[in-house]
Amino acid sequence: MNLKQLFQDDDAVSPVIGVILMVAITVILAAVIGTFVLGLGDRVSQASPNANFAFDYTTVGNNDAVNITHDGGDGVPSSQVNVSVDGANAWGPGTGAISGNNFQSGGSSWSDKITAGDTLSIKEQSGTDPVQDGMTVKVIWSADGSDKTAVIGESEVSL
Repeated sequence: MNLKQLFQDDDAVSPVIGVILMVAITVILAAVIGTFVLGLGDRVSQASPNANFAFDYTTVGNNDAVNITHDGGDGVPSSQVNVSVDGANAWGPGTGAISGNNFQSGGSSWSDKITAGDTLSIKEQSGTDPVQDGMTVKVIWSADGSDKTAVIGESEVSL
């Protein structure tokens, strides 16, 4: 073996590493540009709000009522919120209490943006009983322009 030739050989691995780095940079740039061109970056930024809700259950006359108060955290546009009682839609944006599911307004309601201290009150319509002990009340957030939803408040009915 000729040791002199070993130290004079200029061929190295650097051209291979250079090609690999160029391909990697091209793939990363294509992914970033593709994400923004296709609008996927907008959907990623719509994370569910971090809000806290307090639930209070009362009886008004013969009708049970659910009072939901925003206790703190992020403000939530009311147009993105639904309230369900044991799977039945009880309150929706723009419609208020859902009378077809035996609910009516209990006096207070949420306006454009739900912030700390805002209270929603819904109660049973006379002669119905859609709210009973052990049922689950959920505040459900839905992202605008997408099918993404998240439960941001949940409680079990205790009358």
